[in-house]
Amino acid sequence: MSADTNAGFSIQSSNDGRVAVIAVSGELDVTTAPALATAVDAQIESAPSALIIDLSAVSFLASAAMTVLATTQKDHGDTLAFSVVADGPTTSRPIKLMGLDQEFALHSDLASARAALG
Repeated sequence: MSADTNAGFSIQSSNDGRVAVIAVSGELDVTTAPALATAVDAQIESAPSALIIDLSAVSFLASAAMTVLATTQKDHGDTLAFSVVADGPTTSRPIKLMGLDQEFALHSDLASARAALG
């Protein structure tokens, strides 16, 4: 379990050996998106079969953060099951407006994201 904190922003990572989960809270913008990219890289190194990024506690989602999500799918989508948890106007709406829900699986909660992995 690791955490990065920056004025209300935090990232919690967990990995059970099969599924890596990165839970983000606070504002995910141009200043905090690099921390998400770093957390993704750290989890990818452990070679999980699935990666879930949980944005359910994110209060603001900027395009820089959506770029990290799109890049994660592009770079690692062939080797692992990648999905994002986002629900509501703050997170799922911009993802859908950008068409990213066509690029990776989008779930309304962590339980359904885990269930979709089988």
